[in-house]
Order: sequence, then structure tokens, then C-alpha cells
Amino acid sequence: MAKDESFDVVSKVDMQEVDNAVNQTKKEISQRYDFKNSKAEIKIEDGGIKILAEDDFKLRSIIDVLKTKMINRKVPVKNLDFGKVEDASGGMLRQMIKIQQGIEMEKARQIVKDIKSLKIKVQAQIAEDKIRVFGKNRDDLQSVIQFLKQKDYQIELQFINYR
Repeated sequence: MAKDESFDVVSKVDMQEVDNAVNQTKKEISQRYDFKNSKAEIKIEDGGIKILAEDDFKLRSIIDVLKTKMINRKVPVKNLDFGKVEDASGGMLRQMIKIQQGIEMEKARQIVKDIKSLKIKVQAQIAEDKIRVFGKNRDDLQSVIQFLKQKDYQIELQFINYR
């Protein structure tokens, strides 16, 4: 007889879509009147996004445009980790945005603990940056998925490899 049914819980961000959203943001701020003669800049750097702006208002505007473009491209904005605003050379402001790929170990342990607290006959194990959940009954797996969709772990969860 076949073994257990299973699925994987992952948190992935499509970097091509992030790149597209950043390029659309660049295009929009180059065309906006409030950014005319401005040195505002946004680019992908070291697996994250770097934003340079002349003042706090322009920095917030760039972030708003970026979030809008990402939502339109179905990139999970929950996976963006906004760093603190720093002073840069020439009186500019800089902010780094890290893009969270995969599930961190601490969050993975919390997710496994929450799954076990359901008292459903499923097993959950952490494998690198994903969690594999398996059990004998597909209905049990479906109820785990519904439970995880209702919880907020500050990252976007996807459910793949459902077998």
C-alpha cells in the first residue's frame, strides 16, 4: 500500500517578479512630477532592495509605489523586511529592504508546534527552509492547510507538492 499523503509548506518569493516591480517603480518615479530633478534611486543589491532618496517624503513615496507594484505582480509584501532608515552621503537617506526567502528555523519550529497542537494525526518535520507535513488522511492535511492560512507568521506561506 502507498505510504502517507504529504505537502510542503514553503515561503518563496519570485525574484524575477521582484526585479520587474523594481523596474516599474524606477520608471514611475522617473515620470512623476514630484521627483523631477531628484536623485531618488532604487535598485536590487545583495539579495535585497536599496532605496536612496533626498528626504523622508520621497523615501516613503518610493516604498508606496514599490509595494503597489509588488502587489500587482503578486509578490508577497509580507516577505519584505524593512531595515532602518540611515543617512547616506550628500544629505541623502538610504533604506535597505531584505527579501525573506524560505522559512527561518525559529518560525519553522513555531509552525511545527502549532501543527502538533491541533491533535490531528499528521507529522511535521523541518527540512532546510521548508516544512513537510504528512499523514494518512487527505482531509487531515486539508485541515492543517486551512489552519495555517488563518495564522499570521509575518511571512507568506505557500503549500506545494501536495501528493
